[in-house]
Amino acid sequence: MNIEPPVFFKCLGDETRVRIMLLLCRENELCVCELICALGDSQPKISRHLAQLRACGLLEDRRQGQWIYYRLHTALPEWAREVLRVTQEANTPWIASDSKRLAAMGERPVRIAACC
Repeated sequence: MNIEPPVFFKCLGDETRVRIMLLLCRENELCVCELICALGDSQPKISRHLAQLRACGLLEDRRQGQWIYYRLHTALPEWAREVLRVTQEANTPWIASDSKRLAAMGERPVRIAACC
């Protein structure tokens, strides 16, 4: 995947999309219900932002039963992953409340390892 820096940063030009990406950087994979809980936003809003991030090529998804799980795109360039890692590590307090809500979420879906 050859994502250009302007596309990458434009896709991250919204607080909700940045929070989603930083949570995924930290957690590796989350479903929509987990993101709704962590971010405290509505399902339509989270789904809209996930669709935008997928359209930009930053995310990919997989279906497991009724759940759709999102993760950073496997072909995301290393420089983009590094930007996300450094941003996530340097801004832990900024997403602390999101992480706390996620950790307190009851009945999180159980993941089955992907076959590939």
